[in-house]
Amino acid sequence: MKRRTIALLLSAALALSLAACGGDAGTSQPPANSSEPPASGSEAPVESEAPAVKIPPVADLTGVDTSSIPGVEDGVLTVGMECAYAPYNWTQTDDSNGAVPIVNNPGSYANGYDVMMAQRICDAYGWELEVMALEWGGLTAGLQSGVIDVAIAGQSMTADRLEEVDMAGPYYYATIVCVTTKDSQYASATSIDDLSGGLCTAQSGTIWYTSCLPQIPDAQVQAPADTAPAMIMALESGTVDFICTDMPTATAAMSKNGNLVILNFSGTDGDFQFASEEERAENVNIGMSVVKGNTQLLDALNTVISELNEEQFNAIMAEAIAVQPEI
Repeated sequence: MKRRTIALLLSAALALSLAACGGDAGTSQPPANSSEPPASGSEAPVESEAPAVKIPPVADLTGVDTSSIPGVEDGVLTVGMECAYAPYNWTQTDDSNGAVPIVNNPGSYANGYDVMMAQRICDAYGWELEVMALEWGGLTAGLQSGVIDVAIAGQSMTADRLEEVDMAGPYYYATIVCVTTKDSQYASATSIDDLSGGLCTAQSGTIWYTSCLPQIPDAQVQAPADTAPAMIMALESGTVDFICTDMPTATAAMSKNGNLVILNFSGTDGDFQFASEEERAENVNIGMSVVKGNTQLLDALNTVISELNEEQFNAIMAEAIAVQPEI
């Protein structure tokens, strides 16, 4: 395997802490021309129940000469992700449902939407997929040091991030939502104003925590959760009244706990606001990071991503949610 020795040597510094999940992963939402959003207070996993969408077969690009593309000269694409952020990526104990071995965590396997998209890219070009588990803060460093070729980890395509890396995509659009419980006084909320005064939290280092929760009138914003699982646990335990996250994370959580309710205000006057559409776009589109200047790999990734539309992204995400194990 490519860089297997390097990966194992660096695993102590960069390997996944299974509780780790930070940054602004998964903070995107559909563009303005996307389909009508589900009603607020939805009690069903809206995205996973969408009408069947035909996913096109993987394009056969094996005839394309990729031997000169930096990072994949050996025919192996090394992908970094946290492996702890379902349904984007998670760790499981076997290779069921197409899971891929985690090279720096022997005996463990990665799966999820990010793995499925990475496998699609590798199948198109005939590359071998290698997954490395890295903490959120180690992704850019892993790219810059050559430990990984690409980070596919639910990263938003923000202006700040694009100063450090180049990004392919978007490869997903994820609506920003809130989640509460069925017995909560906020279960029927139709706008962020209806959440006034509630105890709330979100994942640390995300737009959900820094930009969205402060917009709720008189919100009692609690300390941020270190990880997405910790954020969900705070809601389930009653520590907070509601959380702010993205639709895939919310849908995956609700698929495991039928007492949760998704509050989706997108497309209404009661939604979270951004200073401009440009600011919204840079915070809501999710992309794949490559080292600055690697335009050849960037173009190769975009070629495969561009074959899919938003509905097809959602269909693949629904597949990931359907096979997500209990975490």
